[in-house]
Amino acid sequence: MKLKNGIKIKEQFLVWRIGLLPGLVIIALVIIARFSGLMQSLEWLAFDNFLRWRFSEAIDEKILIVEINEEDIRSVGKYPIPDKNIAELIRILQNYNPRVIGLDIYRDLPVEPGNKELRKTFAETKNLILIEKVLPEKVSPPPGLSPQQVCFADQITDSDGKLRRSLLATPTPEQEYKFSLSICLAQAYLAALNLELENGIRDKNAMRFADIEIPRFTSNSGGYIRADDGGVQILLNHRSGQKPFRTVNFNQVISGKFNSEWIRNRIIIIGITAPSIKDFITTAAIKSSEPAQGRVYGVEIQAHAVSQIINGVLEGRAFINTWSDEWEYIFILILGILGIYFARLSKSPLKNFIAIGIATFTLISISYLCLLVEGLWIPLIPSTLVFTLNGLVLTALYQYDEALRSKIKSRQILIERTFETIHNGPLQTLAKSLKKVRDNNIPPQDLLGELELQLEQLNYELRGIYEYLQQEQISQDRSLYLGNSFIIDLQDPIHEILYQIYNYTLERDFPCFKSLRIKVRTFEPIDDQELTIEQKRAVCRFLEEALINVGKHATGLTRLEVTCTKNEGWYILSIVDDGLGINSSRVGRGTQQFRNIARQLRGKFRRSSLSPKGTLCELCWTKRKFYLWK
Repeated sequence: MKLKNGIKIKEQFLVWRIGLLPGLVIIALVIIARFSGLMQSLEWLAFDNFLRWRFSEAIDEKILIVEINEEDIRSVGKYPIPDKNIAELIRILQNYNPRVIGLDIYRDLPVEPGNKELRKTFAETKNLILIEKVLPEKVSPPPGLSPQQVCFADQITDSDGKLRRSLLATPTPEQEYKFSLSICLAQAYLAALNLELENGIRDKNAMRFADIEIPRFTSNSGGYIRADDGGVQILLNHRSGQKPFRTVNFNQVISGKFNSEWIRNRIIIIGITAPSIKDFITTAAIKSSEPAQGRVYGVEIQAHAVSQIINGVLEGRAFINTWSDEWEYIFILILGILGIYFARLSKSPLKNFIAIGIATFTLISISYLCLLVEGLWIPLIPSTLVFTLNGLVLTALYQYDEALRSKIKSRQILIERTFETIHNGPLQTLAKSLKKVRDNNIPPQDLLGELELQLEQLNYELRGIYEYLQQEQISQDRSLYLGNSFIIDLQDPIHEILYQIYNYTLERDFPCFKSLRIKVRTFEPIDDQELTIEQKRAVCRFLEEALINVGKHATGLTRLEVTCTKNEGWYILSIVDDGLGINSSRVGRGTQQFRNIARQLRGKFRRSSLSPKGTLCELCWTKRKFYLWK
């Protein structure tokens, strides 16, 4: 049993080895392609689409956007909006006690009239935060402000021009770090709840509020390859939905046409939403119709960035997380190996394609749910690519190998069948002829006549085999050729087939059959539904070869008993003679044929001498498995 298991394991290893090397090559190529950055754009595309396909979230009531649109600019009559109008807007908003106000408009130069009035408003409004630009070209903040009131509004876009990251802090020549408007607004809002901004614990370079650590973007986060991770950056997890924030315009605030509760204890962000000013950022992750599809106003980006931070801290809304590089490549390797396994899953290409399709859809769904629920960005593109490539390409490779093996096996079976037919027919005739030539008791004139008859018989038998081999393969697979153009249909019941073989073989001209006097034959009807054609053929060849051995070697044969019966769930085919028998240690072609049959049926044959004389040859099998008794 151990030997058989070892052979099976070796066979399976040889089969697996066919797809293992190409599969590993595909895995290596995909990993190299990802490491070199060739898949970065595709991974960004998948990431953007997953974010855009998320379910809509409720309006974030903690934030109010005060927009200055085209209508507001026309009502004022000029752009930039004069300092007097900006000062009036801030004073009105401050009257309703907002927690913090962020002015997302550059004010490095005075815009008269009203510059003095605006500077006074800046000085009096302690919860006001203004912006500057620090990268790469600088735009200074209004003069006379404290450092706590100034934060930068810079954004970092990727090589395709789209925004996926939010810059929270960056080093500058003037001071160690400067903070972004979004982190400043979040810090001011959360400070009122006694939640202070601190350095991370797991990552010292990250930021945290209480025990909530904001995952820091690194150069290889998610689908990024060797990106610039300077400063402190996070992946932007925008708020989904057509209306993520409440919005009022400049004229509504000035005229008092707004709900004051939208301002009290809220974060107020003032910014430009006029298409003519072109203060927008390109992104594929946010659904937008204004100013155009794929573009979002800068003030809205600031709102998304602030909302991400405060809701992640207060409500546990997921930040975008990624695995380490090691785990991402391990995941890709595992999916590649799974692709190799799926290719070997079934012998049916259609079933394999369906299984691979379902598994790929499942992988995409899991990746989407991980991003939707946990904020986890899984390397979908390389893992899906390596899985489907290994699954589809290796399925074709395995099918080709299976077809090649089947062809070789069919050819080997044909060779074996042909040799068995020749061995049990023409070779037996030739053996008789050689025996007579070597027999000195036959007169030469009689010997020539005998040889002529034998050669004619040999010629007839060989031509019969040739004609049989000319038949279609399907016909050969379902039949058994015995000689003299006698063909048995193997689809007939097994007991009828055995009876035909018994009669045909006993009629052949073997010397020991001439002394046979008593014949006992019993072929009981048996259940052969679970026998394959090849199994039937093996049983038939066993009976034929056993009877030929009796006819050739059982000298003094007078009694022959051939039975096929059922006993306690076993089917037993037994051939018993009373001749002198044969040398059990002798290994001829007949013995080799028995062993081949035994190997085919996964068993052993039994042949033993009887006392005082005779030989027993026996074959046994059950419904599902064959065994040849030892």
